[in-house]
Amino acid sequence: MSSRTYYDPLHQSITLNSSIPEEKMVMELIDSSPFQRLRRIKQLGPAYLTFHGAESSRFTHSLGVFHLARRAINHLLNVDSGLKEHKFIIYGAALLHDLGHGPLSHTSEEIFKIKHESWTAKLINSSKEITTILNKYGKGNAKAISDLIQSRKAEKKSIISLISSQLDCDRLDYLMRDSYTTGARYGQLDIDRIISAMTISPDGDLAIHPKGLMAVEHYLVIRNLMYRSVYNHRLNEVCNWLLEQIIKTARKIGPQNLWADKSMSEWLWNHEKMSLENFLSNDDTVTGYHIHRWQDCSSNNLSNLCKRFIHRNLLKALNISSFTLETRLESLAKARKLSEKYCLEPDISCGLREQVVKSYHPYKHGLRLWDGDKLQALERVSPLVDRLIQPNQASWLIYPKEIEIELNLGISLAVYSIISATILIEGSGGYI
Repeated sequence: MSSRTYYDPLHQSITLNSSIPEEKMVMELIDSSPFQRLRRIKQLGPAYLTFHGAESSRFTHSLGVFHLARRAINHLLNVDSGLKEHKFIIYGAALLHDLGHGPLSHTSEEIFKIKHESWTAKLINSSKEITTILNKYGKGNAKAISDLIQSRKAEKKSIISLISSQLDCDRLDYLMRDSYTTGARYGQLDIDRIISAMTISPDGDLAIHPKGLMAVEHYLVIRNLMYRSVYNHRLNEVCNWLLEQIIKTARKIGPQNLWADKSMSEWLWNHEKMSLENFLSNDDTVTGYHIHRWQDCSSNNLSNLCKRFIHRNLLKALNISSFTLETRLESLAKARKLSEKYCLEPDISCGLREQVVKSYHPYKHGLRLWDGDKLQALERVSPLVDRLIQPNQASWLIYPKEIEIELNLGISLAVYSIISATILIEGSGGYI
């Protein structure tokens, strides 16, 4: 009998035993090249420029998701012993759910317009190394796992919810892990109570026993706070916007006038027909190397953008969430005009970043309480959760620091004028 232990900062020791077939499969998957690639993809993309400790990888996170899924399924076996025969599918899906992430994680999805779930499914079905391992432990395992990840299809509803729901193992791990690595203290979940409160409802789906209500409320509040303070942090928005401009500018220059290796060339100019090989050959290291090289390219625009990113000479961001759409657009126009005054390229120096986040969505795989007698929607039982349904909207005006003083003065005067006009109209009964 041989075993292997991964020491994790969150979950302590994650031990795998090769005498257990489903765990032996996990060991083989971990050792595969596509999964090892996840070591070279940062969990939080460019967030390390905002939170210096955010250096964790998708590899580490994926191990954590597997660990929580294993804990959850072993607990749920007390409720539904039939789940035992689905361990291969659950373990495989939990471990491989992020296999299709591109460089810098979610940032590449925005830039290259790809869905990591689709690429995960493609890798599971088409990577000979992955497919061979999965199907060795059960005919059709690869297809079953890819269907679960991409299409939320499985023989049991509870399996789907463990992998993809508003209380899945993915969310539980990344909230704790991202909180830990960024130094935020919000993500201290009562994971033991949450797992112990998991149960199966009469329709076969995952539910929560009322004893876990406060732990789940706490989890949803934490999710709200993490999005507001970490994921949608103003500097994260700036870094993501800079990366978008780098790739857009590189694409405009074209393959004839800009150096890029075989893999990056396909990502830039042929990503809709990208081969499996070139997808896997790109990661944070490769993309970062190109950004370094492009600092010295002939295009001043691309060179300046790359230098800003590499040397953390970041643009500024102003929260204009309270502004009307018209005022936001006017503020952007003002920023662009001022940028031209300082001989800066307005299209790559100024922009708007809009984010709308719902901490909880009752109609998207909503959570339910089941006490063995009554099944209730979570938001009907908890006023706190009901309030979390309301979306959080953030709007950031991105601009160069050279124009900061004039821009803030101009925006302040514009807002003052709007407020004054509103007061005048209201004070005159609506007539001026």
